[in-house]
Amino acid sequence: MTGRAGPAVPGTTPAGVVTGIAALVTVVATVSAAVSWSRGELGPVVLLGAFAVLIAAGELLRLNLPGDRDAAPIGAAMALALALVPELGDEPLTFGAGAVVAVTAVGVLVGVMPHALAGRAPRADVLARRVLTVAIAAVLFRSVPVAGRPLVEHVTDWEDHRWLAALVMIAVALLAAAVDSVVAAAVRAARQHAPLRPVLVDEVRAAAGISAAISATGVLVALAARPMDLLALPVFAVPLLITQFAFRRYAMVRRTYLQTIRSLSRLTEIGGYTETRHSQRVSALAVAIGRDLGLGESELLDLEYAALLHDIGQLSLTDPIPGGATVMASPAQQQTIAELGAGIVASTGVPEAVAVAVARQHRPYRTPSDRLSGDAEVPLASRIIRVANAYDDLVGESGGEAARTVALERIHLGLAHDYDPRVVAALSRVLARS
Repeated sequence: MTGRAGPAVPGTTPAGVVTGIAALVTVVATVSAAVSWSRGELGPVVLLGAFAVLIAAGELLRLNLPGDRDAAPIGAAMALALALVPELGDEPLTFGAGAVVAVTAVGVLVGVMPHALAGRAPRADVLARRVLTVAIAAVLFRSVPVAGRPLVEHVTDWEDHRWLAALVMIAVALLAAAVDSVVAAAVRAARQHAPLRPVLVDEVRAAAGISAAISATGVLVALAARPMDLLALPVFAVPLLITQFAFRRYAMVRRTYLQTIRSLSRLTEIGGYTETRHSQRVSALAVAIGRDLGLGESELLDLEYAALLHDIGQLSLTDPIPGGATVMASPAQQQTIAELGAGIVASTGVPEAVAVAVARQHRPYRTPSDRLSGDAEVPLASRIIRVANAYDDLVGESGGEAARTVALERIHLGLAHDYDPRVVAALSRVLARS
């Protein structure tokens, strides 16, 4: 096993790079906005102030979505609308991308301040991504010349083609959202040591619903600012607020369900069948292995459920296994525990894949009769749980370096038939990073 890695140099991580870029963009935008305003191009101060207030309110009302994703739908939608708004009433808005970024940054900082004082501020890279996303939309719409003029000036001239203006705004919003998903996936993949492709797929899926609501609201506010003036801001913010409550409720249900499964998994240790926190350790290690192997977010969630409940079948044993170490049990005992556990798991209402993973965790990767049967019949989740459980059984609750080394050596000896070589290799990589 390799030693613990040294401390990361500040600013060298993907999250640090994103934060640094966002800080640089904010400084440049603030300076350019100040220069623009000093030349008399102030624009409607009331409009900018109203957007800043709503962005701050959106940050204050932010929510945490499944997958530990922080989101501020109202703030993000209002910032996007500010980047795309071409007119207010009959007055064209000529402020540049710098003003948009400066107002957004101020609103984000003001809105996140109460959370920071309470010790629950989102990560710096999350806030930086919000500023960068708005900066991309603002630069594309208000600064990049198309046929000699920025898009905002073309849109202002399309009085009889408002549908075309809407299409242009939607395209800009979707492009900005796509860049945000790519950046978020890169940061998450680096933080979790996971392959980029499955993480990117998860990010796109997770952001699809909320990003659609944010983009639609931002474009509607930008289009409605001409006929409705400032009234467009609260009118279109209210439906998004209701949508946000729906997302919050869904996230709460997911968290409550996971907490219930975790509580159920502790029955074996309360009853003295397993060591304290054995199921939690196996679950954490299994999820880390699955992430290293490129499992998607839904597959990782099923794996976490199965790993938490993998020993629940021990509750049906008359005589507990010494120390709860099923790796020391006979194949017949392992099969009994797995099958009884699968029956209990199936009754909890979890997805069928969870019960199948628990039911087949006792099966070796390969058998003498058919050396490929394990790979064909045993789900990857079962193979991961088998390796993670064996490692924790051998190391124990307070095992030291020597115990970890012996556990790895013993698991490697079982590569001929017991354990999937890919899973064992992933285990070694995870342990080397921990």
